[in-house]
Amino acid sequence: MTSRLASAAIAALALGGTALAQDYTAGPLKIEQPWTRATPAGAKVAGGYVAVTNTGATPDRLLGGSSDIAGKVEIHEMAVNNGVMTMRGLPEGVELKPGAKTELKPGGYHIMFMDLKRQLKEGEKVKGTLSFEKAGPVPVEFSVQSVGARAPAEAHKH
Repeated sequence: MTSRLASAAIAALALGGTALAQDYTAGPLKIEQPWTRATPAGAKVAGGYVAVTNTGATPDRLLGGSSDIAGKVEIHEMAVNNGVMTMRGLPEGVELKPGAKTELKPGGYHIMFMDLKRQLKEGEKVKGTLSFEKAGPVPVEFSVQSVGARAPAEAHKH
């Protein structure tokens, strides 16, 4: 049984090794699975998604960031109010409460890549920097998923 499990683990790594998301640490912040979606040609915006766990005792804030692929990188919130979907920029960013995991995902808080300089293609990695109030700038790579992805590919594996 053990050799079967080992073989399965080796096969999974061989097949999915390039698709595995990278995690990052900045002080008490654990930054998991930065990802974005492929864009159609000519698109001027793209959403970015990530989960951040604050293992510390004090709050921090994700303020925005930067990337060579975009003129601006901001934090936005999508919400449904009275049956109407709205999106707004959050100039103060999003609070990362102590001991809590904050998920930036489709339909909620997200990173907004604005003034895209080129098309994003599925399977590529996009370099960027996330800016935190206390932890400072943190270089990350966003994994580009399919146009309609709802979560990073790794989240779908069982």
